Amino acid sequence: MTKASDQTQPDWSPFGKPLFDDPSVRRLARVGVVDVGSNSVRLVVFNGAARSPAYFFNEKIMCALGEGLAETGILNQEGRVRALAAIKRFQLLAEGMELPALTAIATAAIRDAQDGDQFCQQVKKETGLLLRVVSGEEEARLSAQGVLLGWPGSFGLVCDIGGSSMELAEIREGEVGRRATSNLGPLKLRDLKGGKKAKKAFIKQTVDALAEQFGLQRDRLFLVGGSWRAIARIDMERRQYPLHVLHEYRMSATSVAATAKYLASNDLEEVRITCGLSSARMSLVPYAIEVLRYLVRKFRPKDIAISSYGIREGMLYEIMPQAVRDRDPLIEACRFAESKDARMPGFGRSLFQFVLPLFGKSTPAELRLIKAACLLHDVSWRAHPVYRAETCFDNATRANLGGLKHSERVYLGLALLHRYRNRREGTRFDELSYLLNDREQLRAEVLGKAMRFGAMFSMQPNMSIGQLRWKPRKKLLELRISKTAKPLYGEVAQARLLSLATALNASVKVKSSWSTDQ
Repeated sequence: MTKASDQTQPDWSPFGKPLFDDPSVRRLARVGVVDVGSNSVRLVVFNGAARSPAYFFNEKIMCALGEGLAETGILNQEGRVRALAAIKRFQLLAEGMELPALTAIATAAIRDAQDGDQFCQQVKKETGLLLRVVSGEEEARLSAQGVLLGWPGSFGLVCDIGGSSMELAEIREGEVGRRATSNLGPLKLRDLKGGKKAKKAFIKQTVDALAEQFGLQRDRLFLVGGSWRAIARIDMERRQYPLHVLHEYRMSATSVAATAKYLASNDLEEVRITCGLSSARMSLVPYAIEVLRYLVRKFRPKDIAISSYGIREGMLYEIMPQAVRDRDPLIEACRFAESKDARMPGFGRSLFQFVLPLFGKSTPAELRLIKAACLLHDVSWRAHPVYRAETCFDNATRANLGGLKHSERVYLGLALLHRYRNRREGTRFDELSYLLNDREQLRAEVLGKAMRFGAMFSMQPNMSIGQLRWKPRKKLLELRISKTAKPLYGEVAQARLLSLATALNASVKVKSSWSTDQ
């Protein structure tokens, strides 16, 4: 490996020096948020790398506070009892986790109900927890910030649907622009009088008014909220889509229409059971799909992306310094994983420099995947050797990582699979292979085998070892190895280099007299 600059030096390009261990962001390491919504009450505790936090704890209790609100004007009484019990449970759990004071927010049901203030006072009296009731526009802003947590610099329209409301917000280059709120929550639609015709007219009238305010939205439509995620899960089932990761799942106007027909022609209870949805959630899906159909028809986005990040993640984004917001969430998460789980923390950076000559014309999007793979190349070493390759693949394709398309998850997973295994036939990659074209599969294999070879030299993170040189026109792979590292180039290392060369369809040349001064 070429000589890597010392970690005290400033050259950390192209991704910058890690931030997760900086004292200025350590306060973000564990943050607890209680979200009191119209349909559910949830506690999320974020933990880990400041820019891309892991979910240390995540529990939801369906309370239906907003059920019947449109008719009665007050919170559902059974829902109040269940919500208060949930908050008491969450507060006690937070104390057991030794969290700082919980941040608690309440949305549409509490802000619209005549007894919303009374409920907040009851929560304060019985738990000491202060519920912050946010306005519709504030809810839209926070949800949009949650999307920016996973997609920094994105363009598009964020649509957050809850039980009693639906919010819209524009995002442009890391900033939240226009925003609005509406009464298009499924609970309110279910309580609306007048049958299907009245509901259809209300949806059209409301979406038309929003379209006048926002205009055509030809960028991406980001969908936030449990009802949207349920629809995406049903869309996956309809398509027999093999990767059941909702975050970054993509849909189109055509697929939305097809899923609406699928719901209309199938038994909803059977669909619910097959897709693993709760009865409470499934009861709202028929209303939500009608909203989505008209929303897509009116705004005509270029594509649709499901976001698992929303208002709770937006609150975390709220307290992040700008320097943290600007970082790549994938790279920071992988750096954190390496520092926590790798046998040789810091070696991923050297490995990245070592394999880079094989990918001379890579796009920035591929460079970040190469970097992520190098950081993750050794974090699964505790797995049994027989299962280590597939453990790596599963971690990459199913981990809760932001900033990754599904095809990129599979690329990263395939590279890590080849880090521990020469062949991929008979692995779980088979069912996901169609998400990558032949070129992408080959490049992922080359990356994995390059990491497999480079790992033979993992003595110290910054130790000077050697260089790889790739001459694609001559189909020549050249290894220049230092005198110091020459004893490391044994039979196993030679076999791994040959495997890499075979993937490249190349011949091999080794220069073992190379000096670090060259």
